[in-house]
Amino acid sequence: MSFHQIIQDIEKRAFSPIYFLEGEESYYIDEITNKLEQEILQEEEKAFNQTILYGKDTDVNEIMMAAKRYPMMSEHQVVIVKEAQNIRNIETLEKYCKNPLKSTILVVNYRYKTIDKRKSLAKSIKKNGVLFEAKKPYESEIPSWINNRVKALGYTIDPKASMLLSESIGNNLKQLSNDIEKLTIGIQAGEKITLEHVEKNIGISKEFNSFELQDAIGAKDVVKANLIVNHMDGNPKQYPLAANIAVLYNFFKKMLMLHYSKARTKEELARFMGIHPYFMTSYNKAARNYNIRSVVAVIGLLREYDRYSKGGTSTNIKDGDLLRELVYKIMHI
Repeated sequence: MSFHQIIQDIEKRAFSPIYFLEGEESYYIDEITNKLEQEILQEEEKAFNQTILYGKDTDVNEIMMAAKRYPMMSEHQVVIVKEAQNIRNIETLEKYCKNPLKSTILVVNYRYKTIDKRKSLAKSIKKNGVLFEAKKPYESEIPSWINNRVKALGYTIDPKASMLLSESIGNNLKQLSNDIEKLTIGIQAGEKITLEHVEKNIGISKEFNSFELQDAIGAKDVVKANLIVNHMDGNPKQYPLAANIAVLYNFFKKMLMLHYSKARTKEELARFMGIHPYFMTSYNKAARNYNIRSVVAVIGLLREYDRYSKGGTSTNIKDGDLLRELVYKIMHI
């Protein structure tokens, strides 16, 4: 089951007796667990029917004993096991999972790890409950995730604002979710989140950022590119060289895809490149300034400077000067 399917079922009160939530992305694990806490029991029922255990302080026997209890004056009892990756011999939980109590909702948070899907524990959970692996999304999926999160809260977001959040924060879903909620404070339901909102509430400059730098380089706007580089040079912690290179690499990689694409419409091209159609104008303009040979040469430069950013050179040149040198070479290639 997908994250959204699980949330929808919980909202419909179609509960499973077991939720085993595993994997790298703790955001999804926390969201599902919080949703179950909110939806299953009323506040007055929780004192007698909600048990929270922690992996470092419990074992499988205690979990099974708690799960086998019957609820008091309630349809369900909830047993939540946090940090379950610290429990030894978690596989022995299979004894309970093969025949779980229908009145108990057992929620297991197994962070940053996964269980062996070939073993009986995983098979029993799949048969009688939900086994959900929380995977970190790819960077290319983040703008879409942002749009969906904003929509779920009852707002819309400008594509450039969405891209700026994506490139500034990356795939840290917890931080993205918190920042999106900050952006909705003080604006009306249904209102569009803009670059101005991002700058005011999150502190990301709408003029001096990696996204604007890639646009300036794509347009071969030397003055604007240098203004941005100078700003970044003065704020090295906020604009690390490696992060800027990653953004530029992604930009030129997509430009290479554009050169080789056989798609004809803007929508087809955008879908092929994995971007919002809104940005096709910038990519088309950049593609006129950088032919295939130039793009390949730029990608080679970016790989070279990526090594420099990670200490792959004996030079003492600071990151700001390396970025300035890199941008100059790209725009004069």
